[in-house]
Amino acid sequence: MAVDAAGPETSAERTAAGRFRYGRDHPRYKWVALSNTTLGVLMATINSSIVIISLPAIFRGIGLDPLQQGNVSYLLWMLMGFLLVSAVFVVTFGRLGDMYGRVRIYNLGFVVFTVASVALGFDPLAGAGGALWLIGWRVVQGVGSAMLFANSTAILTDAFPTSQRGLALGINQVAALGGGFLGLIIGGVLSEWDWRAIFWVSIPIGLIGTIWSYKSLHELGTSRAGRLDWPGNITFAVGLSLLLAAITYGIQPYGAHATGWLNPWVDAGLLGGVVLLVAFAVIETRVSDPMFHMSLFRIRAFWAGNLAGLLASISRGGLQFMLIIWLQGIWLPLHGYDFESTPLWSAIYLVPLTLGFLVAGPASGALSDRFGARWFATGGLLLTAVSFVGLVLIPVDFPYWLFAVLIGLNGVGSGLFAAPNTAAIMSSVPADQRGVASGMRGTFFNSGTSLSIGVFFSLMIVGLAGTLPTALSSGLQAQGVDAGVAGQVAGLPPVSSLFAAFLGFNPVQQLLGPTGALDQVSSRQAATLTGGQFFPQLISDPFHSGLVIVFGAAAVMSVVAALASLARGKRYVHEDTVAA
Repeated sequence: MAVDAAGPETSAERTAAGRFRYGRDHPRYKWVALSNTTLGVLMATINSSIVIISLPAIFRGIGLDPLQQGNVSYLLWMLMGFLLVSAVFVVTFGRLGDMYGRVRIYNLGFVVFTVASVALGFDPLAGAGGALWLIGWRVVQGVGSAMLFANSTAILTDAFPTSQRGLALGINQVAALGGGFLGLIIGGVLSEWDWRAIFWVSIPIGLIGTIWSYKSLHELGTSRAGRLDWPGNITFAVGLSLLLAAITYGIQPYGAHATGWLNPWVDAGLLGGVVLLVAFAVIETRVSDPMFHMSLFRIRAFWAGNLAGLLASISRGGLQFMLIIWLQGIWLPLHGYDFESTPLWSAIYLVPLTLGFLVAGPASGALSDRFGARWFATGGLLLTAVSFVGLVLIPVDFPYWLFAVLIGLNGVGSGLFAAPNTAAIMSSVPADQRGVASGMRGTFFNSGTSLSIGVFFSLMIVGLAGTLPTALSSGLQAQGVDAGVAGQVAGLPPVSSLFAAFLGFNPVQQLLGPTGALDQVSSRQAATLTGGQFFPQLISDPFHSGLVIVFGAAAVMSVVAALASLARGKRYVHEDTVAA
């Protein structure tokens, strides 16, 4: 067909020419796709953890007392709202990406995320109203995160050839998991300045990413026409939401029990969630256009990689929470740091964890292109298991160099696992199902992080319940507090003390103040009770009892994940339909 000097003579041909010019065969396009999608998942995952370490500043900023009855729910949902929505909708947006264009859904995710970040940074309310505002917009932000997360790996799998896919997905996955570690550092630094800044930081990144993605990314993947699977979407969304919400409320006390696992509503949520998810699995085998392609689980590399990823995500999420409690609530105060400054210093002291991951992640992604994912992923999981055992064996008031070595090894292990595992999963599926496969992988990843909150906090509370009341009562009486008052304070649910430690908050003055106990002891004893070291010293031994249970469970999960990784077999790439 003849063309003039201005180029192709039709709009369709101009579009086709543009896509050829910047398409998969162009040497620069794949790097453009990698840099943009890496920015997207980095922004999303930084925001999944940036709030965790900034909660003390947020609670002070909106004027909310974390120890008042009912306020623990605000804390939990500020964390869980984002994670739950990200887990629930990531498969749906992956399926929509397969149907209507992965780049289109990905671009929209940037827009939604940026709008939510603006709203979060300008919270006009205080107290409970301010907390509800933040929770609501964190949910919206989670929707944008799900859009980005569901389609980024599919876009990369489309853009990169098999020989470079491990490197590309490795860098992207390093950004996804590294964002979780970097969020701790960024949140600690920014919250020292202004709690709103932890949300403001996403606004310029979101604006740049939105404009850049609309201008530079093109649809290269194979779209699959079809209808949205409404029965599957509804049963999955409601079932997973019920399950994760029940686990969240299972952390909180019920009646005379330290946790809520005997609460009828919690049990009903767990049972209802499991029943709906089983119904969802049945539905997906019978509808013509399922959102969750159960047939993919016939691919060994797919199901083994996702099982390993789920268990690794649970253990990694639990690690973050426990390390923050350990540093902010115990180790830093014992070493003379003010409670108000513990988020910043906690972030600084966690740098070896991030460095270990950032060093190992890209290298393992590149090497797995040559040697396959199996041994890198399996070895990384075993290394994380060893680091969990090491963290159990060191004292609560540890020498920092030993702590730094152990968390650095944990970061290296996570880095060795993450990139090869993701590349193996995505390379094992047909090209026209990469969007939904990416969403399914994202669901396991995000669900694992959500589950870690309920699982590990519950395990820690169980450990505290057996030792904390006695330690608290005897410690208070040793400082002259009346036995009746000491018993009353010691009888409070362990979750209150746990969240006080999590927020870097000294609860003794507030708990004893209304009782008049501080007026009945000497000034020296009162200064000791309300000082920065009394509560951390008191909770140290009970915390270690819980830590043995928590990190012991994490080590077991890591070993089981390693066995699943080993079961994936030799390298399998779907396009080649041969094992290599």
